[in-house]
Amino acid sequence: MNVNYFLLERGEFVISTNPERLDPQAVFGFLAETRWWADLTEERLQRALRHSLCFSLLEGDQQIGVARVITDYVTYAYLCDVFIVERRRGQGLGGWLIRSVLEHPDLVPLKRVALITHDAQSFYRGLDFQTLSHPDWYMERLR
Repeated sequence: MNVNYFLLERGEFVISTNPERLDPQAVFGFLAETRWWADLTEERLQRALRHSLCFSLLEGDQQIGVARVITDYVTYAYLCDVFIVERRRGQGLGGWLIRSVLEHPDLVPLKRVALITHDAQSFYRGLDFQTLSHPDWYMERLR
């Protein structure tokens, strides 16, 4: 099977969807620091990565960021696990990463891309995300 992976370059930085470019141990190190993956194990992360469209942000061959998309490739995508290493924040790389996700040819036709954020609403508003138009329609089941 011939697979074409998404690849963008900006100077020494690269965004790739090629799973071989993804460094799961680096991603584990990033996400283990976050509040939303408090119960993260390497096994659970490996499973999540296998079943997602992952965008690696690389500086040379070093993983410095990630974004993960869960999608049916027809109507809906959920953007999650967005992370940029601290030393590279504030340089426009996060915006570039999210715009790259939204411009991926398989995601452009989707009706909706959703995300949940505790503290980055203004960042995502700058990328045309908005709060739910009907929050009373949205439901979830927590465990």
